Amino acid sequence: MAPLPDGFSYAEWNATYNALSFGIAAMGSATIFFWLQLPNVSKNYRTALTITGIVTLIATYHYIRIFNSWSEAFTVASKDGGDYAVQLTGAPFNDGYRYVDWLLTVPLLLIELILVMKLPQQETVSLSWKLGLASALMVALGYPGEIQEDLAVRWFWWCLSMIPFCYVVFTLAVGLAEATSKQPSPAAASLASAARYLTVLSWCTYPFVYMVKSVGLAGPAATMYEQVGYSLADVLAKAVFGVLIWALASEKSAIEESGKVLPK
Repeated sequence: MAPLPDGFSYAEWNATYNALSFGIAAMGSATIFFWLQLPNVSKNYRTALTITGIVTLIATYHYIRIFNSWSEAFTVASKDGGDYAVQLTGAPFNDGYRYVDWLLTVPLLLIELILVMKLPQQETVSLSWKLGLASALMVALGYPGEIQEDLAVRWFWWCLSMIPFCYVVFTLAVGLAEATSKQPSPAAASLASAARYLTVLSWCTYPFVYMVKSVGLAGPAATMYEQVGYSLADVLAKAVFGVLIWALASEKSAIEESGKVLPK
């Protein structure tokens, strides 16, 4: 965990502060919503929706920890009515919470998508293990580079983490296409497709944010872009993705309860 650079402007500090605050609010409210909706979906999809809420609950906890760590790392004060001055306190900013969060939540995100698509049991188990392990490996390989200042080392670990990343993205974009087309209604198929592609889109944000410090940006600006970028990507990948999972579960529940499709 590298020390924070000195020289943050109030705007740079405040942008990160607000992005982290937004993450707490988005993840926390999403958790409440998902769990309140559990009685409104059939029992076939309650596990997927429960996992969705667990993902955002874990994220809420870690965003609170990151937010508190960010606040403790700075003092912000205005002297004699002038502009706010931002100074480091010397306390460490622990961004490692993000990787702990991702190590737990990223595999669960993929598992909840597989569960709500209601594939055959053998395929569900196989895909859950493959995608879960690949995504955990991706996160584990990314962390050593994240805490390095040496650009060559950062690029090395980035390249390694992209191997399981590409496997997961390919499976989502291509491997699950047939399963998506077999959903019980056009609306369900559309929602499943949207969930897959939102995952791909939001995931593609992370490698680019990771590279911020490797393409010439440095100092406070790089830290701000990194924190804001990761926060926005997390909200898309967890809270917004979770809403699509809920919508898909609701659609399929309604179809099954109407008798148009019998549960397997």
